[in-house]
Amino acid sequence: MSTLPNQPKLSRRFRLQYEEAQSRWVLLYPEGMVQLNPSAAEILQRCDGVRTFDGIVAELEAAFNAKGISPEVQALLEEGQRRGWID
Repeated sequence: MSTLPNQPKLSRRFRLQYEEAQSRWVLLYPEGMVQLNPSAAEILQRCDGVRTFDGIVAELEAAFNAKGISPEVQALLEEGQRRGWID
């Protein structure tokens, strides 16, 4: 497993989009779509190649009045990297 980039970015092969018909965020790609749960969508929306991992965690903790979510954010990003969502 390669290490996560300090400034994770959604792969150009995927497009994050809100689907009104499904009332949820999805990742679109040429072969189909991945439906995201609300937490995953909040994390991936911040993967813009500018924000750092620590900045993403801090932003989420502030937005949702949560502490200690770094392991969950890292787990999602590692899974996203494994699936090719994250560059």
